[in-house]
Amino acid sequence: MTNSNLPISILESQAEAQRHKLHDDVIELRSSVRETLDTKKLARQYLWPASGAAAVLGLLLGYGLTGIFTKD
Repeated sequence: MTNSNLPISILESQAEAQRHKLHDDVIELRSSVRETLDTKKLARQYLWPASGAAAVLGLLLGYGLTGIFTKD
């Protein structure tokens, strides 16, 4: 709003257009974040790698604890 010679109606319509664009951008951002952080999709996508990592971690932890308690 650097030019004060513009009629108020033009400035109001520009402000309304900017509000609508901002509103649309926020809606788009929300939907993209919702898609990115979809827990069901992530669980399906990374089920086997997470299961494998948990199995290896459990095996190592069990082996380590068994070694601590069964020292000769």
